[in-house]
Amino acid sequence: MSLPHTWRPLGVRMASLIFGAGLLAICAMAWVGLDQEIRDVFTVPQRLTLLGLGLMIVAALHALSRSRVTAEVDRVVVVNGYRRRVFDRHAVVAVSMGRGAPWATLDLDDGSTVPVMGIQGSDGDRARVAVRELRAVLDAP
Repeated sequence: MSLPHTWRPLGVRMASLIFGAGLLAICAMAWVGLDQEIRDVFTVPQRLTLLGLGLMIVAALHALSRSRVTAEVDRVVVVNGYRRRVFDRHAVVAVSMGRGAPWATLDLDDGSTVPVMGIQGSDGDRARVAVRELRAVLDAP
């Protein structure tokens, strides 16, 4: 496998896209479906609140869909939501994903563990293959 190599969750990205598009369509249809008199009752703060809630949902979906893990020659980059962490390749002792685990986990040489949301257990065989590939990269000299 050539480096750098990036693994991303397929199911989460698709769910975010479908859920986000569906929510936008439902809200737009509901707004257009309201009579003008009802729409006029909404105050500016109420409209801003609805817009703010929509933006928070979009930000959460974006954070979930941007999760990834990238193996490079000398380091491993883990992006979980909006947090990016960089580890020396040799600081990663093991990669595991137990049966029923929501995502993979990196075991570090200092005894700590780091969740890797870029490899989601919900992806099934794709996730197991990704864990094996990441292990192979980390075990290579």
